[in-house]
Amino acid sequence: MMHFERIERLGRKLLVYLPPSYHVDESRAFPVAYVQDGGELFEMVSNQLDHLVRQGRLQEIIYVGIAPHDRNAEYTPWPAPELFAGYPDFGGRGREYVDEVADRLKPLVDERYRTLRGPESTAIMGGSFGGLVSLFAGVWRPDVFGRLGLLSASFWFEGVLPFLREQAVFDRGIRVYMSVGDCEGIYKDNIQRHMVPYSIEAADVLVRRGIPAEQLLFEMREGGTHDHLYMAEKLLKAAAWLFPVGVDAGAVPPAKVAPAWGAREISRSGIPGSRVWKMLAKKTGREYRISVWLPDVEPPSDGFSVLYSLDANATFGSLAEAMRLQGRKPHGIEPQAIVGIGYDSEQPIVTEPRFCDYTTPADPSELPERPDGSAWPKVGGADAFADFIEEELKPFIESLAPINRARQSLFGHSLGGFFALHMLFSRPGTYHTYIAGSPSIWWKDRQLMKRWPELEERLRRGAMEASVLIGIGAGEKPSMIEDAERLHELMLPYDGAGLRLRFRKFEDEGHVSVLHPLISEMLRFIGRKETTV
Repeated sequence: MMHFERIERLGRKLLVYLPPSYHVDESRAFPVAYVQDGGELFEMVSNQLDHLVRQGRLQEIIYVGIAPHDRNAEYTPWPAPELFAGYPDFGGRGREYVDEVADRLKPLVDERYRTLRGPESTAIMGGSFGGLVSLFAGVWRPDVFGRLGLLSASFWFEGVLPFLREQAVFDRGIRVYMSVGDCEGIYKDNIQRHMVPYSIEAADVLVRRGIPAEQLLFEMREGGTHDHLYMAEKLLKAAAWLFPVGVDAGAVPPAKVAPAWGAREISRSGIPGSRVWKMLAKKTGREYRISVWLPDVEPPSDGFSVLYSLDANATFGSLAEAMRLQGRKPHGIEPQAIVGIGYDSEQPIVTEPRFCDYTTPADPSELPERPDGSAWPKVGGADAFADFIEEELKPFIESLAPINRARQSLFGHSLGGFFALHMLFSRPGTYHTYIAGSPSIWWKDRQLMKRWPELEERLRRGAMEASVLIGIGAGEKPSMIEDAERLHELMLPYDGAGLRLRFRKFEDEGHVSVLHPLISEMLRFIGRKETTV
């Protein structure tokens, strides 16, 4: 049976939830979670708390709700101007409040109740501004608070992200739960509209500033909004993550997912060794389906080589199965990680988003008429897409397994082939190997051909090295074949002098059927023994 006590200490009203066993086993002490805003969040779900505890799905925890005097002052880390005319400015007394909880309220709670008192047994959590001040409690007072529940925390608050990037230091023993709903901030026209991307970025920064990735769980709920109903639901998830069932306080079990960078695992595919995540790009808000296959072997001392494949809805399964089969020892090729970048669709080719992600900006006058006469979809997002891969996806993959940054390959087909070549031309060194299948060199009136002198100048100066494979079907459009052959001819003088170059024309193959013979070709091409330029 649940038990609440309402008490007042130091002029503050406290709501205390005592778990079912508290009055049954008087020799037992319990971890404590301090919750902002008077404990409204745990009071809303008190029946669920009791039920989950009795089912053995949640540890027994003492919850202490602390009512604020002035939340806009006490829950903010420094003064800042108000967001709406007529409202008071933000007071910035967060440090004063956190010290009061740590040095004055907590000792009184420890004296009155049977508590486990170390930071590994003490959580602080809250929603919105309550989540923000809970974050800063972990920065300012890690000697007291070793578990943080950040529920829709207000990372939009002026100066918070710069502070985290430049000044925040976290104790490596800390454990953090973060949540945000993907609809939070969408109706705002001020800085609060950045709730989702700033939360994603904050998760990234927290790991970069010292929190081990396996000790931070970030969850984003589809359809979640900025309200007490959603935050109370996530309080239950936070409690389960911060104090796992069957684990003594202070012990950290292996992470269930790699949490940061907006990624959440959605399935394990039917291919042994592969997993699938949804991942939200911080800058564009576009959602990707990320499929990953890792070899079932010990990683090399310098980490796994990795192949990034575009159009993963169409290519990932074939690539992963081919690598799984051909990478068998002792005679197989070098087993490499496969990372597929796709979209949330069951279609093999997801037309509109790939047109944006794989292309450079172009005016309709610079493009041919589409076969069906329809207007071109949005185009020109190649550089933003490249930033997503470099700044968000690659660090996420490196959190899953040791990766050799010097041996990364990129494969794209058709418009994806154009993107692979665009990366070679515009960001040489981003990958070690570029595989362009049936590349759409025609894009924007053959702009790649016009940019060739820039790449050639780098090669002449010895300023770059790369491996390049261009593959095309002999049954494709004559103009596609001519473009690919012409680019190969331009590159050929530098084969062995900055480039390791291979060109393959596959007989009896068309624009789509060329994919499967190209897969075997590329796996041999990216093998360790063949990649020295």
